[in-house]
Amino acid sequence: MSTATPAAPKKTPVRAALASWVGSALEYYDFFIYGTAAALVFNKIFFPNAAPGVDVLLSMATFGVGYVARPIGAFFMGHWGDKFGRKNVLIGTVLLMGVSTFLVGCLPTYGQIGVWAPILLVTLRLLQGFSASGEQSGGTSMSLEHSPDNRRGYFTSFTLSGTQFGQVIAAAAFIPVSALPGDQLLTWGWRVPFWLSALVVIAGLVIRARLTETPVFKEESASNEVAPAPLKVLFRHHWKSVIRVALCALVSTVSTIYGVYALAFATTTVHLDKGTMLWVGVTTNLLSLVTIPLWAMLADKIGRKPVFILGALGSGAAMFLYMPAIVSGNFAAIFGVAILMSGILYMAQNGIFPAFYSEMFPTKVRLSGMAIGTQVGFALAGFAPTITAAIAGTGVNGWVPVAWYTVISTVLAAAAALTAKETAHKTLAQIDAEAESASSPRAETAPIG
Repeated sequence: MSTATPAAPKKTPVRAALASWVGSALEYYDFFIYGTAAALVFNKIFFPNAAPGVDVLLSMATFGVGYVARPIGAFFMGHWGDKFGRKNVLIGTVLLMGVSTFLVGCLPTYGQIGVWAPILLVTLRLLQGFSASGEQSGGTSMSLEHSPDNRRGYFTSFTLSGTQFGQVIAAAAFIPVSALPGDQLLTWGWRVPFWLSALVVIAGLVIRARLTETPVFKEESASNEVAPAPLKVLFRHHWKSVIRVALCALVSTVSTIYGVYALAFATTTVHLDKGTMLWVGVTTNLLSLVTIPLWAMLADKIGRKPVFILGALGSGAAMFLYMPAIVSGNFAAIFGVAILMSGILYMAQNGIFPAFYSEMFPTKVRLSGMAIGTQVGFALAGFAPTITAAIAGTGVNGWVPVAWYTVISTVLAAAAALTAKETAHKTLAQIDAEAESASSPRAETAPIG
């Protein structure tokens, strides 16, 4: 009597990609409205007694604090996702992010409760960062492991398209708010985008509760191959890849300088219109919804490394064009350079890093490896606005050290990418097999990637 072979778990790449897209959009709406508020209003609300310039520095520091929690959260989220599944992480991240962001909008100001106001603000920012630590790596693992092998770059790019759309609606939410009279903006207006996070919680939970676990994780669970201690495996056999991803992730300095420091510089130092500068961000992020999948499809054909390196070096160098454009006050130049730098060049690496980073790790430690590596790099990049606010010169020409800092960060990222293996044309089974071979006792003295 023959026994039927169980059917292999079905891949649902479109459903997984769309779920990751929507979830990331919702999650990063929450995360980036904080950055916009930090650039525009938090210095006046939570640090009103600080000296001019110091108030901006402190406001930027609260933005960076969220990145401190990211590496810590990545250890927890990574372990959880590699041991208990990708879906559990994705539900937890959207719930924590939505609640903490909603509560930011409910905070009393410094004028109402004194120093407790910035303390509570920093606490909620830490919870935001803890949540964000598992979002991209969880969404990417879900999409990657549901994708056909020859289109992994394309389907995983939806995770980043979602984050860009989240930034679009975050900036768009502040455009009407920033047009309010000053007293209304500083009392209730800034709170509205944060309160909208109630919708994030509801929508995110509904969408992610309907996800199915990935086929490769189901297979590992069925065959009892899930690592009981994923972090132990990760740091014993794949620590070089963690460091490599962390260095590659320094390229996100371009994003934090562009979205936070440059916005504050334009509106505070050069005194450009807040609403128009927010439209710059909306425009480039809308364009990225087109350029991200195009770069990802190119990477599926020619490889991850050349596309990533082009995006890293090109966007870093373009900061030397963007900051002078802001100083000129010419909005045509500002929009044009922003589109080149952020909407096109930066998206070359942004669109393909989900596949590039996650393919550096086998299934057993994919989520934890990507989460920890990226969040360490993102943490360093998250403090870039604070660091550059401290090293920038005075006046409209103080941007030069900021641009150099950005270039150095992107050169380090490109150099790290050069050391990676090209995985675009390998199957996940091949990636897992190579990792297993490299971590075998016979390979202990061999280079570990």
